Amino acid sequence: MEISLGELVGRLGGELVGDPAVSIKQIATLDKAGEGDLAFLANPRYRAALESSQASAFILSPKAAGLTDRPRILAADPYLYFARAAQWFNPPKRPAIGIHPSAVVASPLPASVSVGPNAVIGENCDIGENCVIGPGCLIGDGVQIGADSWLHAGVKIYAACVIGARAIVHSGAVIGSDGFGFARDGDKHWVKIPQIGRVVIGDDVEIGANTTIDRGALDDTLIGNGVKLDNLIQIAHNVQVGDDTIMAGHSGIAGSSHVGRRVMVGGQAGIAGHLVVGDDIVVSAGTIVTKSLDKPGVYTAMLPQMPHADWVRNFAHLRRLDAMADRLRELEKKLADKKEKS
Repeated sequence: MEISLGELVGRLGGELVGDPAVSIKQIATLDKAGEGDLAFLANPRYRAALESSQASAFILSPKAAGLTDRPRILAADPYLYFARAAQWFNPPKRPAIGIHPSAVVASPLPASVSVGPNAVIGENCDIGENCVIGPGCLIGDGVQIGADSWLHAGVKIYAACVIGARAIVHSGAVIGSDGFGFARDGDKHWVKIPQIGRVVIGDDVEIGANTTIDRGALDDTLIGNGVKLDNLIQIAHNVQVGDDTIMAGHSGIAGSSHVGRRVMVGGQAGIAGHLVVGDDIVVSAGTIVTKSLDKPGVYTAMLPQMPHADWVRNFAHLRRLDAMADRLRELEKKLADKKEKS
């Protein structure tokens, strides 16, 4: 693809400073950009990279407009503008429309759908227009998938689950497997609780590779509109995740917890079961949430990196904190008694 700066601004907005006829072929970083590339500067600390960059044009904030005299697009959020421009320059390459001869399809499909080799689609499914079902996908009976959704190779969706429009589900994701529900009998054996709920996923959701979302025990597991889930995430049964929440890799939510809208969860963070995490909360990487959170803000519960010897010494002190607290209270009481007597 090759377009002019004028065409780009005409489509995406922003203020153009410089020649609108400058031709752009691709998006690139400041360091790697060459002739025909468009680069962006989101942080003034990288000004030196801007000065040495060989890009044909830049995306800058209005405050940074004077950092170069070369063609530039001024946008309030250069990183967001870059993301939208990158989408335009790099549309996904869709496979050919139609059903591969090796696929097994038991439901009627729109003519615009693509079904890859060895995919299986069960009975009574409702697959929307322009969907892509990649190679080796398994779609259970009664599944609903909204228009323009894309399931990459090897996605598994269990029976009766619902996925909204424009979803992107990456390879190896499993949607609707049984939640981890067991009761213990008198002999301490585990008795399985049937998981009869569904997973219901909203529109514009992206689910990373090998992420798993369990179906509800009785009620549904709910994922809101615009949610973005990284790779290797676990969402347990009966969880509710609000609109536009984003979670980084290796994070997880235990059963029956409710996570609000626009929440950000860092990598390897965990939310314990039966909790409520309110809107606009940030959970830092590696943090374990054990109590409900209702006030917007950033929550962190992790240890900073330190030399091993320091870690051992510090945690040796932690083990004695209770005894030290008792001794401190005794000393405070003695001091108080001494003051009274004097």
